Amino acid sequence: MVAVAIMWDEGADRDLGLPHYASAGAAGADLRANFPDRGSVVLAPGARALIPTGLRMAIPEGYEVQIRPRSGLALKHGITLPNTPGTIDSDYRGPLGVIVMNAGQESFTVAHGERIAQMIVAPVVQSAFELVESLPETLRGEGGFGSTGTR
Repeated sequence: MVAVAIMWDEGADRDLGLPHYASAGAAGADLRANFPDRGSVVLAPGARALIPTGLRMAIPEGYEVQIRPRSGLALKHGITLPNTPGTIDSDYRGPLGVIVMNAGQESFTVAHGERIAQMIVAPVVQSAFELVESLPETLRGEGGFGSTGTR
């Protein structure tokens, strides 16, 4: 288990609690909308907004936090995250906000305390990039989108 240090933003509703896993096998911990004024935001179809969580984190070096949509909100209301998965780097210490988008057909209200996303703590491997004159051949070669078939 990896420890992630979390602190509250000024004015955040601490009664909402810290991110938590909804089940023993859950990969993602739920994040909640935490509006300083305890209000809400209405997203018209196609609209997006930065939703505050009231949190800041210190992610250990060698890890990232990925922000992903909640499947229930996506299926029932078309609520998604346009930059999925969003990445929070280990050296970021600012407020944690989630970009939420309404891809549905009707307006959606993001209420204070609503579970809006989930976060995954994942290891990061940084690469050394080297310029070469050619790349090794593969069976696929330059085949792009859809080139491996549908079955």
